[in-house]
Amino acid sequence: MRQRIGRKSICFIITILFCCTLHAIAEESFDVRHHLSTVTRYDAVKDILDNTFSPTPVPDECTPIHINLVARHGTRAPTKKRIKELDNLAIRLKLLLQNGESGKKSLEKIPAWVHDWQSPWVGKVKGGELISEGEDELYNFGVRIRERFPELFNEDYHPDVHVMKSSQIPRASASAVAFGMGLFSGKGKLGPGNHRAFAVISESRASDVQLRFHDCCQNYKTLRKSKQPEVQKLKYPILDDITAALRNRYGLNFTRQDTSSIWFLCKEEASLLNITNQACGMFTSSEVKLLEWTDDLEMFILKGYGNATNYRMGLPLLNDVIQSMEQAIKDKEEARAPGSYEKARLRFAHAETLVPFSCLMGLFLKRSDLEKLLREESLPFPPKPPQKRIWKGSMVAPFAGNNIIVLFSCPKKTSSQYFVKVLHNEKPIPLPGCDNSDFCPFEVFKEKIVAPHLKYDYNSICDKEIEVGENLSLAGKLAKWFGWHSSASNVSPKEEF
Repeated sequence: MRQRIGRKSICFIITILFCCTLHAIAEESFDVRHHLSTVTRYDAVKDILDNTFSPTPVPDECTPIHINLVARHGTRAPTKKRIKELDNLAIRLKLLLQNGESGKKSLEKIPAWVHDWQSPWVGKVKGGELISEGEDELYNFGVRIRERFPELFNEDYHPDVHVMKSSQIPRASASAVAFGMGLFSGKGKLGPGNHRAFAVISESRASDVQLRFHDCCQNYKTLRKSKQPEVQKLKYPILDDITAALRNRYGLNFTRQDTSSIWFLCKEEASLLNITNQACGMFTSSEVKLLEWTDDLEMFILKGYGNATNYRMGLPLLNDVIQSMEQAIKDKEEARAPGSYEKARLRFAHAETLVPFSCLMGLFLKRSDLEKLLREESLPFPPKPPQKRIWKGSMVAPFAGNNIIVLFSCPKKTSSQYFVKVLHNEKPIPLPGCDNSDFCPFEVFKEKIVAPHLKYDYNSICDKEIEVGENLSLAGKLAKWFGWHSSASNVSPKEEF
C-alpha cells in the first residue's frame, strides 16, 4: 500500500514538474512585441504565416498589369496627448513609491526601473511624427514591392503611371516619401544613392473622403462619440483584475488608470525603443494577452465590424480601387503604348483607413460570419483569451500594415481573363467572398465582394440622420454577452492612429 501511494505521489510530482516546465518554456518563448495591438512594429509580424491557409499559385501565363496599395503610416512617436499621459505617469510612480509599504523587504518587490523613472519623451511639446524606424519600414517595403513586381516598375517614372497619394497628416506623407525612395532607389541622379524626385498628392483633410473618410463622415463621428464611454466600460473588468494583481505583486496602490498607462508605456517601449523588460515586465504573458484583447475589442467596435458605418464610409476608397482596375483592363485591351497608362495607385494613410477597407473586402472573417454580415446581422465579438481569434490588431493594422490588390491578366484562362490577388502585409490572404481563395476572377470579386456594398451611398451613410439610440445600447448588449457589470469613469478621449 505504501509503495502504491509512493508511486502515485511520484507520478503526481512528475506531472506537476512537467506542467511547470511547459509553462516556463511558454513564458520564455513569449515575445511581447507580437502582442501590442495596433502599436506593433511591422517587422515584428510581417513574416508570421497563417499555416491554416494554402495560397493559390499564380499560373505562369498570368502577368500583373496593375497594383493598388492601401498602407498605414510607419512607426510613429507618441502623440502630444500621450506624451502628457506618460509625464503624469512619472509623477504618479513617484507618489506611489512615497506612499508605498515601508521597509526593505517591500522595496525589493518593486522593479528597479520604477525608481527615478522619467518618460523618454519628457520635454517634448509635439508628437506623432514618423520616426526613423518607421522610415525604414516604408523604405524597405518600397524596395520589396519593386523586386516582387518588376513588370509594373520597369519604366521611367511618371506621376500618371505610378500615382502616389497620402492623407495630409505629416506621418502619412512622410511614409509615402520613404516608400517612394525605396521604390525608385537607383532610378535617378540625385545624390550618392541615385534617388529621384516623385510626386505625392494629398487632398484637404476636410474633404478627403478616400483616405480620411473618418474625418469627413459626421454620422461616424457621432456614433463613435456615443460608443466610446461604453467601450471603455467593457475594458474595466480586465483592467481591474490586472490592477489587483499588480497591487499584490508589487505592494503599491495602483489604480485602473495606472495600469492603463503602464500598459501604454509597455507598448511604446517595446515597439519604439525595443525595451521589453521594464513596463512590459510588470505583466505576466497572460495579462499582456488580455490587455491586447481589450485593445483589439475596442478596434473591432469603433473601427471594424462592430458597426456597419465604420466600414461603409470607406466606399469612396473601394470605388476608386475598382475604377482603377477597370481602367487598367480597358488600357490593356486597347493595347495602349507603355508609359501612357497607369500601372500603380499607391496610398498612405491611417489605421482608420486600413481597417475599414479590410472590412469592406471581408478580410479576417469566417465564411459564416461574412454570410451574417451580408444579411446585416451582428457579428460575434473577438473571443477572449485563451481562446484563439482571427481579429488581432497586431495583424490587421500594425504600423505600416497594408493591403495590396494586384490585377492579373491571364489570357489562356477560359473562365476569366482577369484575376485579383489580395495580399495583406505582403502575404496572400483568403477572401471569404471568393470561396476563401486569394486569387479571384475580377468579375467574381466585383459581384461577391464589392457589389453588396454598392446599394449604399457615402452621403446617405454619413449625412443622413441616424438613430443613435440603437448604438447607445451597445454596452448593455456586450456586457450581457461577456457577463460583465461595471461602472464608468476615467473615459479616455478619441485618439487617432
